[in-house]
Amino acid sequence: MRVRRDLVSIPPRLDITRQRFAGLTWLTAVYGYLLIISGGIVRVTGSGLGCGESWPLCDGSFFPGPQGASWIDWSHRVMLLALIVPVGMIVWSAVKNRMHPGFGGRDGAARPVFWVVVLLILQLTFSALAASTELALSLSSLYSVSALLLVGVLLVASVRARGPGFGADDPFAVRRFAHSATIGVMIGFVVIAFGALTANLGLDAGGSAPSAAALACQGFPLCNGELVPKVGGAGLVYMHWMHRVLAYLLLFHIIGATAIAFRRGASLQVRRAALASLILAVMQITVAMLLVVYHLPTSVRILHLVVGAALWMALVIWAASARQDLARLDQEVG
Repeated sequence: MRVRRDLVSIPPRLDITRQRFAGLTWLTAVYGYLLIISGGIVRVTGSGLGCGESWPLCDGSFFPGPQGASWIDWSHRVMLLALIVPVGMIVWSAVKNRMHPGFGGRDGAARPVFWVVVLLILQLTFSALAASTELALSLSSLYSVSALLLVGVLLVASVRARGPGFGADDPFAVRRFAHSATIGVMIGFVVIAFGALTANLGLDAGGSAPSAAALACQGFPLCNGELVPKVGGAGLVYMHWMHRVLAYLLLFHIIGATAIAFRRGASLQVRRAALASLILAVMQITVAMLLVVYHLPTSVRILHLVVGAALWMALVIWAASARQDLARLDQEVG
């Protein structure tokens, strides 16, 4: 009888220090995900200037006024400021345990913490600058992308703390798993960047209507009834169209890479993350179709962000897990 390798090759139990660090970074990443959703709600409801131009206060007061937009904007600011607490705990733990096995070195769990701090500072800076009416729209895309990067780095730290998995021992196969997952997360990042630009270019800072870029390319799967649309709206139609094309490319890449991971015996965590990425990618394409068919309703715009941010998290976990497996194999060979 053939026994599955992932059921017999059980990794050693993690020590309590790495367990706690992995759990803390994971929970902080989930909190960051909720923060991203909160930011999306601020944008699609037109509440970005709900607290006026004062920061971190809301219209000069600690608590907002009775307007709904003020409460939405204020709640997001409070969530962002509260993120300082778990990030501080992560930094303290990383510094304290930097000599602990699994924390130090190029592939250690402590290394990404530096970028967590940098990205949190960027988030706070963008949030403060966006309180200015003149800067709100120009910074919105950068604010969204940096938030996703912050969540991604937290997930990398969590995966590294948990350590590698145990799958195929073929160096070519493990390297292929790592490369395909890395390509997937790189394509995913470009898709997100174009998506953030599409959602924010031509957006009215004080209104809840979709952006001009989002409205520039209607119909599904074609764009304005054409495979390659004609230029228009200062190139906004091409911005939207490229977001769609890259999303299709990401879906096809995930399908192929997931099939390879399952067929060639990738570790259990790599296969789980690949499958999650595939399911979420299909869901995201479906939500995008509904978004266009129903003319960009607010609820579906929020759902598009919810699924898209979850897909980004799955892609990062996939790539980080695959690269951890590759690092383990390289250490064994070395």
